[in-house]
Amino acid sequence: MTAPSPPGPAAPIRVLIADDQDMVRTGFRFFLDAQPDITVVAEAADGEEAVALARRVRPDVCLLDIRMPKLDGLAATRLLAGPDVADPMRVVVVTTFDLDEYVYGALRGGACGFLLKDSGPTLLAEAVRAAAAGDSLVSPSVTVRLLQHLTAPQTPSADRPAALPETLAESLTKPLTEPLTERELDVVRLVALGRTNAEIAAELYVSLSTVKTHLSSVQLKLGARNRVEIAAWAWQYGHARPRP
Repeated sequence: MTAPSPPGPAAPIRVLIADDQDMVRTGFRFFLDAQPDITVVAEAADGEEAVALARRVRPDVCLLDIRMPKLDGLAATRLLAGPDVADPMRVVVVTTFDLDEYVYGALRGGACGFLLKDSGPTLLAEAVRAAAAGDSLVSPSVTVRLLQHLTAPQTPSADRPAALPETLAESLTKPLTEPLTERELDVVRLVALGRTNAEIAAELYVSLSTVKTHLSSVQLKLGARNRVEIAAWAWQYGHARPRP
């Protein structure tokens, strides 16, 4: 009896890039196509073209800039991923502009991620993978503001909802599988304050690999899917304040 063949490699994540700047699209395509599990299948230079292409090609993830001609990225997000869309797509908004109105507009419009263009290529790929897996990823600096708004007493308003996307809000109620060590709590606190792995390593006087090891352990104990959920847990349970 012939042994069954091992399963083949998983199909790559299919991505659409929409940005009115040629150099941005080229840079994103160059980096994403270099990833073994991601492939760029379409590009658009304006919002109308992005919506039409996305509906025709049905990519796994759409990367949309906000300021585009004909139709801006927030309107395109609502058309592709909004609450009234029968078969919503996964949209990550990628922009230069770190404005609260854009963040909330994108998340209200159905985006599952919000990334600043200066976040770097590694976080871009992580955001694509998170979106494809049904998770959320928001730039660390934006996450800090979102979580500050969430945990601070306030009255919700039309332009500033007092809730995170559902996938992030879930992380706030996850029980610990086992207690975090003091060093893991140090790492968690810095993640919640928006620090990168390199900045955490420098501040704690440890190696980058040690930070990654601590983060892997923290994710396992919290049942967190990414560092945004780690930050959400830290803010909810008071571990995001600087040590006295």
